[in-house]
Amino acid sequence: MKFITSILLSIFLVLSAPAQKAPDRWFNLDYTQDGVAGVGADKAMNEILKDKKAQDIIVAVIDGGTDPLHEDLKENMWINSKEIEGNGIDDDENGYIDDIYGWDFIGGANGTVEFDNIELTRLYRDLKKKYDGVDGKTISPDKKNEFKLYLKVKEEHQKKYSVSKNNYEVYRNFLKSFNAIKKEIGKDKITNEDIASFKSEDPATVLALNIFHNIIAGGGKIEDIDFDAELTGAVEHYEVEYKYQLNLDYDPRAKLVGDDYSNVNERKYGNNEVKGPDATHGTHVAGIIGAVRNNNIGMDGVASHLKIMVVRCVPNGDERDKDVANAIRYAVDNGAKIINMSFGKYYGSNKTAVDEAVKYAMNRDVLIVHAAGNEGANLKGKQHFPTRHYADKSGEAKAWIEVGASQPDMQPASFSNYGSKEVDLFAPGTEIYSTTPDNTYKVLQGTSMASPVVAGCAALLRAYYPDLTAEQVKIILVKSVTKVPGKMLLPIDDEAEVKQNSKNKEPKIAKTSYKKLCRSGGIVNVYKAVKVAEAMKTGK
Repeated sequence: MKFITSILLSIFLVLSAPAQKAPDRWFNLDYTQDGVAGVGADKAMNEILKDKKAQDIIVAVIDGGTDPLHEDLKENMWINSKEIEGNGIDDDENGYIDDIYGWDFIGGANGTVEFDNIELTRLYRDLKKKYDGVDGKTISPDKKNEFKLYLKVKEEHQKKYSVSKNNYEVYRNFLKSFNAIKKEIGKDKITNEDIASFKSEDPATVLALNIFHNIIAGGGKIEDIDFDAELTGAVEHYEVEYKYQLNLDYDPRAKLVGDDYSNVNERKYGNNEVKGPDATHGTHVAGIIGAVRNNNIGMDGVASHLKIMVVRCVPNGDERDKDVANAIRYAVDNGAKIINMSFGKYYGSNKTAVDEAVKYAMNRDVLIVHAAGNEGANLKGKQHFPTRHYADKSGEAKAWIEVGASQPDMQPASFSNYGSKEVDLFAPGTEIYSTTPDNTYKVLQGTSMASPVVAGCAALLRAYYPDLTAEQVKIILVKSVTKVPGKMLLPIDDEAEVKQNSKNKEPKIAKTSYKKLCRSGGIVNVYKAVKVAEAMKTGK
């Protein structure tokens, strides 16, 4: 019970802590002019690119779905001019019927996948069929490694499932207690004074009251925390985790998509419904890259002169490698010169298929931009799929940018993964205001938001300097970063770098330089990148 209280308390203390809000459009601003560590897109447009010509660049957003009719996106959406909408005919004979805005590789005649397992669950389910109840002593030498993997994923899955189901019950009960307190007090918005005078003997309610009292003792205000939204969100999150993502008996693939999942070479499946059941994430990503600039609607994306292609293959769960590989190929075949991939996982099922698709993109001068992940982890020695490194040991994708997330004050975001050789650069990824479905807007954060900032920077370069290759664009962006002076707080406490307090064994706050967080040692700066590209063009 004390452990549960500490979890909830830590969350709500963070929620109740006052924060200095950055401007909604901060990621486009310039540190020297505006005091926030944006990428300088506005400055580049106004000072260098104002009167220059550009050509439209197609940027593919491989994600969970995007609203192509959003008021601040529709002008910049890619439309397949070779298709006649709604006629049920593959007019351009590319194998995809009525792919007007792109394609959905997790849809089919019976609908589309909303929830799916995480890869850990799928892997455990497959291995469980082979090794459940098997005595390890009888395993043949050629199966030893696979059996070890089975034991590892079994332990990890069972732990995750237990924690997820427990957290679901905890948050659901806490939400019930909160609603009961609110109902008895008779107010929609309860205050510190209301809590101070409230009494109860019900154990669950007493637990909730103890958390409230701790928040107040820490200087927080109950009325400043949207408990309804936060608790409801937590309940929904853990419910999806244990009912779908971690549920060994849940597998929607065959019923909804209808492909031969065992055939990784199969290409022509899915449907053209690119929005999907929840397009929040993908629409937000698309807006960061290319919401229409200077139209007095909503917000401005990083780039202009672009068309956004939608490729859906990411459910609420982990994406499947077959779909990722086909999504990349679809984007390349239909003209995308930049692909943004704001997703990732720690287990892969068919890396070879994805590698072949990445090589396909590299051979066709396509730049891939990928989010580094949100676990606050050092990626050294870890696999975060998809990855630029090929499984066949043939090298790595040269035109690939791995992106961590930074804050308006230049600090790395606390959640961002990092790695001195694994991550290329950082980009704005907190307090990002962007488009969401049905003409709405929202603030979100994550390396999922940082990656499209970089994709937008790349699109701006390729639009105004079309002679640049994908690899050249990557080199320019990496070399022109804003170098961050001094030492910054580590995103998390790294066991390899943080000294332990000998008294209580808790890690101290650690500081390090951006050189240890990423290859470039800094934050992307498209203003400086444009200056480099301009110098290359003029030969100065």
